[in-house]
Amino acid sequence: MSKMMTSEAIKPTSAPGFFQRLLCWEGFLLAVTLAVFVVNALASPYFLNIWNLSDATFNFTEKAIIVLPMAMLIIAREIDLSVASTIALSSTVMGFCAAAGVDTPLLVCVGLGVGLLCGLFNGILVTRFNLSSIVITIGTMSLYRGITYILLGDQALNSYPESFAWFGQGYVWGALSFEFALFIVLAALFAFVLHRTNFGRRTYAIGNNPTGAWYSGINVKRHNLILFALVGLMSGLASVLLTSRLGSTRPTIAMGWELAVVTMAVLGGVNILGGSGSMVGVIIAAFLMGLVTFGLSLLNVPGIVMSVIIGAMLIVVISLPIITRRMMQRRRN
Repeated sequence: MSKMMTSEAIKPTSAPGFFQRLLCWEGFLLAVTLAVFVVNALASPYFLNIWNLSDATFNFTEKAIIVLPMAMLIIAREIDLSVASTIALSSTVMGFCAAAGVDTPLLVCVGLGVGLLCGLFNGILVTRFNLSSIVITIGTMSLYRGITYILLGDQALNSYPESFAWFGQGYVWGALSFEFALFIVLAALFAFVLHRTNFGRRTYAIGNNPTGAWYSGINVKRHNLILFALVGLMSGLASVLLTSRLGSTRPTIAMGWELAVVTMAVLGGVNILGGSGSMVGVIIAAFLMGLVTFGLSLLNVPGIVMSVIIGAMLIVVISLPIITRRMMQRRRN
């Protein structure tokens, strides 16, 4: 992806502009999220039920966990489109291990390990061989999903131990699910890493000018490899949570999730060309998409319509900044 991005000039936006962004795009997203919340509450009498709100978090938690490192990867001018297939492959390996009698702690380690290996494989191909991340991850997307279909065919694996279900169905306090609590902790952690550590500053530096970052002493390839590994690890974690929640593994698990994850990142204000973005915007975008999809499901809107809405949101949020910038340039000229 880095090769495709160098054709357009990118204005540097990094951590110092964080509060300024919070007052513009992030503030707008927050207002829209609150508006959607109010509309859902008025449209359905069941929406404000505490357990329904808890169920609403299951619509986006796994995707939101993946988008945290994905946002950092896009800021660094790379992308991983194989996350959904990584979930499928990780879930498949866990399913066969469960059928062989593996207990819950080891199943979790297997899920995380497979995701990490998939992320490292993507990262090595991109960084060591200097290949486009879009092309590579489209290829591995087909590869991982194809392996899943070969191993499973049309069957489902559901021999998971009872204790494994807690990760996707358990609650830590009242209506607060373990999945949502874990997302809150990870969101705070990734926000701190991106906006308050040298690792986050290096991510912005690479996104704004990879060559300049290299000459300033940043190991760009190693940094991006770590980001790919983080995306793979979080995909493995999402696989553990999703498989635990569903209680079974099918070859179509998480089909099409890569679109939703990228939409969350871009909707949250992350520049698809790299170099700018904030974790706060991404987190708000995750809540917004979760509320939209849950509200539509309460109104019995078909899933295909939700896919159309997500696709339209992705097109709008990518094209709107470009169109606005060109209009402003024409006015200046």
